[in-house]
Amino acid sequence: MAGGLGIARSAHAAGSDVIKLALIGAGGRGSGAAAQLMTADKNLKLVAIADAFQQRATGALANLQRQFAQQVDVPADRLFVGLDAYQKALATDADLVVLATPPGFRPLHYAAAIQAGKHVFMEKPCCVDGAGYRVLMETNKLADQNNRLVGVGLQRRHEAGYKEAIKQVQDGALGDILFLRVYWNGVGIWNRRREPDMTEMQYQVLNWYHFCWLSGDNICEQHVHNLDVGNWAKGDQHPVEANGMGACTARYLGQNKGTGQIFDQHFVEFVYADGSRMFSQCRHLKNCFNAVAEFVHGTKGTAACNRPAGAAKGRKKTKDAGGQKAKDVGGHQQEQIDLVAALRAGQRYNEGYYGATSSMTAVLGRLATYSGQVVKWEDAVASKLSEFPQRLAWDAPAPVLKDADGNYPIPTPGVFVPC
Repeated sequence: MAGGLGIARSAHAAGSDVIKLALIGAGGRGSGAAAQLMTADKNLKLVAIADAFQQRATGALANLQRQFAQQVDVPADRLFVGLDAYQKALATDADLVVLATPPGFRPLHYAAAIQAGKHVFMEKPCCVDGAGYRVLMETNKLADQNNRLVGVGLQRRHEAGYKEAIKQVQDGALGDILFLRVYWNGVGIWNRRREPDMTEMQYQVLNWYHFCWLSGDNICEQHVHNLDVGNWAKGDQHPVEANGMGACTARYLGQNKGTGQIFDQHFVEFVYADGSRMFSQCRHLKNCFNAVAEFVHGTKGTAACNRPAGAAKGRKKTKDAGGQKAKDVGGHQQEQIDLVAALRAGQRYNEGYYGATSSMTAVLGRLATYSGQVVKWEDAVASKLSEFPQRLAWDAPAPVLKDADGNYPIPTPGVFVPC
């Protein structure tokens, strides 16, 4: 089985079992995942880096070399830049790839990675539309057929507090679930300014969070964590429909005018097949109620999803795959420890299914808030609408363009067609 999982073919010339890693998407989260993988296993070596932008690729390499001098072997001819850089990284002899480009690229890159025979760790969200979700689900099947391991950056699934709390919920400690409440309300995120001589496509990829075709809006990019916990508590069911409301009231006013198109607030009521509800809030506004949390309400009581009865919150003592001294680690580190341990043991491991479903749950919520309509899961999944551009190149037309007043189109509830 270990040979089938690709470890044998990556053996070091001296006989040690080196896992070769390629990083695709060298921003903060991608570099962080690569660092956590190298922390998890001292016999894991970074051999390639790919990013759309030169500065990010070289910056990530320099930072990782400082931290992991003995585990980074990325010469100039394995530092790839451009929109096709992922293809060049996948053509190397890496065993495992980190996919941490903007989420709109994820289905394309995931499919290419599995087809290239790589094991995958991909960041969330995994898709931004129904077309991407369908690609993900087909690729998950191919990963299973080819014994490829897949990890997804929904790190709450690897935190001790969450795991025990959800087990208690699923074991009936709260009785039947009546409804859930999930939140990601905060003040907002970065906004990157346009650099001189940039094409429109370059600007949007650089400022990716602020464009739906790249981020899926903040309900997908951040709030997917909380929605995933809700689905997890429901035994990995997904909602069958959603209605909601949302708006962009402050994000692109003043100095940010004309810099993006996503909403700054969403409220969604998700409905599961058994009639139970998940009430969802996410917001990027200053001087408002903030919360990042999940709660389950049942016939026997209420609980926070990260706080089991009698247990400490969120972290546990563990050893990494290399047997290092026990220490406290968080979910971001533990998810990489678990992935590498499964890879070393030759185990089946595919988080791609719940990664896809929770990402599509966020897409369903966005379609409901953008349109103001009740949107069915089956209609959203089957939708022929795709956020992704037909041609991907720096000189290609961007999927959204400014109007005569210099503003990008922002969806209008009651007008926007969801599917």
